[in-house]
Amino acid sequence: MEINDLAQPSAPALAPAALAALTDRVRGPVLLPGDDGYDSYDSYDAERSGFQLARSHRPAVIVGARCAEDVVAAVRFARAQGLPVAVQATGHGLSAATEGGLLISTRRMAGVRVDAAAGTARVEAGVVWGQVVEAAAPHGLAPLNGSSPGVGVISYTLGGGVGVLARTYGFAADLVRSVDLVTADARLRQVTAATDPELFRALLGGGHGLGVVTAMEFGLVQVARLYGGQLVFGGEQLDEALAAYLRWTETVPDELTSSLALIAYPDLPQLPGSLRGRYLAQIRIAYTGSAEEGERLVAPLRAVGPRVSDDLREMPYAESHTIHRDPADPHAYDGDNALLSGLDAAALRRVAALTGPAAPDMCVVQLNHLGGAMATGGGTMARGGTTAGTVGHREARYALRVLSPLATAAEDGSGSDGSDAALAAVRALHAEALAVVAPWRLGRSVNFLFGPHGDRPDAEEVARSVHDTDAHHRLTGLKARHDPANLFRFHPAAATAEAALPA
Repeated sequence: MEINDLAQPSAPALAPAALAALTDRVRGPVLLPGDDGYDSYDSYDAERSGFQLARSHRPAVIVGARCAEDVVAAVRFARAQGLPVAVQATGHGLSAATEGGLLISTRRMAGVRVDAAAGTARVEAGVVWGQVVEAAAPHGLAPLNGSSPGVGVISYTLGGGVGVLARTYGFAADLVRSVDLVTADARLRQVTAATDPELFRALLGGGHGLGVVTAMEFGLVQVARLYGGQLVFGGEQLDEALAAYLRWTETVPDELTSSLALIAYPDLPQLPGSLRGRYLAQIRIAYTGSAEEGERLVAPLRAVGPRVSDDLREMPYAESHTIHRDPADPHAYDGDNALLSGLDAAALRRVAALTGPAAPDMCVVQLNHLGGAMATGGGTMARGGTTAGTVGHREARYALRVLSPLATAAEDGSGSDGSDAALAAVRALHAEALAVVAPWRLGRSVNFLFGPHGDRPDAEEVARSVHDTDAHHRLTGLKARHDPANLFRFHPAAATAEAALPA
């Protein structure tokens, strides 16, 4: 049982005539609490559920949008009824759940069109990265996708998007050419660098909370294959692996993007024997150069010693999701992160000690090596892009993430002492681990804020930490101009409008 299964939301009284008119106007389903739909796919509970199970939306009404016109109608209805609006495609990045508002589910908007001659892709709001990779691969092209094929394109890109090829080609936001956006006035706009440069720039790295994106066009890159995979070391080699990885990141070219993950696997019978009960350091590698040069580049890492596994190989880009092997099944989790100007081995060892097998709660730690094209705007002009967007803290050299599963929170009652205590304990542990890297901390990445951070006592600080002060002020001004009633309020990094209504 999920937290949110225990009570129905306290829905506002919706005008029956307005609700009937909305149902007649949209192509997709309009669902109310208790609606089962024609099948499980069209039920209220299925529609509000997503990948993140720690919390689910509990709206007064759901519109399962099939097209941009459905989104326009839903936003117009919400304005008239005084309902705040949440948007969900896959639910990976759910941070704040609506209670009694309107949820626009975009998962039916799944169109992908690749223009091989132009080197672009146009996607609708519900598309996931695996679809784009599959559509682009036959043309020898690749998007700037993330590590998981099931993550939605739109929210990922609005947050910047740190992907498999990030050091080589920059953030996913760097290659965006146009955004179709429904703003709070229920107007559908095509936003480009030419039509509205200020809004366009804001959307690319700061776009959550400025409207509902119904489609996006972005550039693709000419990548058909990779040298990549994982080097996995056992906990007995952890100290040397951490130090070697940090030294190695000082030497590698921009064509190589990598991350280091530290995972203490539980001793569970369903896990493979190579993982069960073990503490492992996984180094994930994606290199766009030749396999021969890749072998030379990884030699210092292999010199650490025997590996639990080593599957570095030449692969078609369509197999890039096998590098990280992110979990595909929905689950409950919470996480925080820090963007860092640098890091030393002693601090990283201390983080490992706090979050490893002796930690009171299971943690997954990931250190992403940044820099390269991410620091320079990704060479956007050279590949058809027009702006460096509003991605925060581009100068960061590393991103340190800490994530924990929340099994207790998914089973206890809403607001129960057990779930609240579990979440508080996990957040205290994450805060302790991230305090270790405070000397290098620049801010946070919105892409790696997992869980309901909007209800934290320091929620305003979390929102401000995603961008520098000037960018935060610009986004606040745009939010006040385009959404003065704070219709789109369900995101930790959405700038707060001066005239916002109370949530």
